[in-house]
Amino acid sequence: MQTDPVLVESLVVFSIVLCVHVAVWNQLSWCCIALAIQAFYVQHKWDRLLRTGAAVFHFRPSANSGVLPASMLLPLLGLALRCRCIAVGNVYFERFAMVVTVTGMMLALFLSLIALGVTRPVPTNTCVIAGVAASAIFYTVKHTLTVSEVIEVLEVLLIFVYLSLILLYLLPRCFTPGEALLVLGGISFIINQLIKRSLGSGAAGADPLLFLLPVAVVGCVLLGVVFALLFLFMESETWAASAFFHTMTAVLGLGLLVPWLSLLSQQHPVAWLLLFLTQSPARLWLLAYWAVLTLAAVAVVARQNGRHVGGATKPRASSTVRKYFHLLVVLTFGPGLALDRPLLHLAAVACLTVFLFLELVRVFRIRPLGAPLRRWLAVFLDERDAGPVVLTHIYLLLGVSLPVWLSPGACTPKGGLAGAGGLVPYAGVLAVGVGDTVASVFGSAVGEIRWPGTKKTFEGTATSVFAQVIAVAIFLIADGSINLNSSYSWVVGSIAMVAMLEAYTSQIDNLLLPLYLYVLLLL
Repeated sequence: MQTDPVLVESLVVFSIVLCVHVAVWNQLSWCCIALAIQAFYVQHKWDRLLRTGAAVFHFRPSANSGVLPASMLLPLLGLALRCRCIAVGNVYFERFAMVVTVTGMMLALFLSLIALGVTRPVPTNTCVIAGVAASAIFYTVKHTLTVSEVIEVLEVLLIFVYLSLILLYLLPRCFTPGEALLVLGGISFIINQLIKRSLGSGAAGADPLLFLLPVAVVGCVLLGVVFALLFLFMESETWAASAFFHTMTAVLGLGLLVPWLSLLSQQHPVAWLLLFLTQSPARLWLLAYWAVLTLAAVAVVARQNGRHVGGATKPRASSTVRKYFHLLVVLTFGPGLALDRPLLHLAAVACLTVFLFLELVRVFRIRPLGAPLRRWLAVFLDERDAGPVVLTHIYLLLGVSLPVWLSPGACTPKGGLAGAGGLVPYAGVLAVGVGDTVASVFGSAVGEIRWPGTKKTFEGTATSVFAQVIAVAIFLIADGSINLNSSYSWVVGSIAMVAMLEAYTSQIDNLLLPLYLYVLLLL
């Protein structure tokens, strides 16, 4: 009897949901269990829609829908954050974490509604299960959220609907339904929070570092959508169109984003940036070190493109070659986490902005870099890059950066998070930089025993867990703020569960694995 990888993936996700439920044990955690059950049934309906080509949009091929693992991430993240906020008595962020949980549930229910609405014949049993789960969630929301918080959830849902209609049309075959839920849901939440903060009065002395990410993301999305619609009616490869693109990018950055940052923080962003970077000589040395690593990454790209130049086609980069970038990520984020996390936060936002901008240049063939970028990146594409946009390198950066950006500073005690919580910022480095890299390299080199139903090997998963445990020991030595106390078994168990998820998921593991490890370590 052949093992279904989707079923095993679902079992791993259910195990993580139960771990969170046992640690939290409240009404919302019960709702998460109900949501997981209905998402499991709805996932099969989405999978059938993808196989028959009856889905509303064109989703990424060669992958299942991924509805269950994606549906649970935001609710579990909110529950874990709420636990930390309750522990330190931060009421404001406790309510915020509750809004995150309910928003994730509403987005997942909306995705379920789409699947049930287009499935023919109507799946009666799944509709009943989804209805019972939705009723339980609505009843709990009625007794836990205030009216203003309910309005905030509805605002995010409305932004998600319009954003999905636009981006899924402009970016066919770039996402699975689960990835679309996760990525577009996150962007919708960021947009709503940015609008909310902008309409309120700016807080004098607020740290601009907190607003850099949302402003950068909204600016890049706005730039991409506007020019995608504009280039439907004009040629994008001419010098005139390229000059117009670069001019409008400068106008957007200097005329909108910089004043927007100034409004939010009540500080001039350029003056703040210069002061921030020159606070200590160590920051300049760290920036120089990262510049060297950037040159090394460029050298890897140039070397791969330089092979068989005279041939008709260039060979695709192997999985081992692509893992060089994972190694560079570890070398970049490891010292940054141990020495200067605020600078790492800023550098990761800057790198994400550059990646998004260069991807727009590549997609629109903007001169002078559009055509060369297409040639240079072509050798690194795999089956996950089936759409017009290449997202795997952006997912890699997001996977290691999100635990740094999401670190609950407002809900962190004076001495730092105790136990496994001290490893929370390292979740991306562990899951993607170390675990995924070792699993791929050792699995392809020495792996013989395959997990049933997949191409992944038992040896790769085992060495992945072992390597992450060694990495934790190194982080303990390098970072004095980490004190695991008696939580070693929880750390190892969390790493093992996420490693099993990596072995069976067909979703973008660079994005999924760090967030699940983040949730488990935060408990």
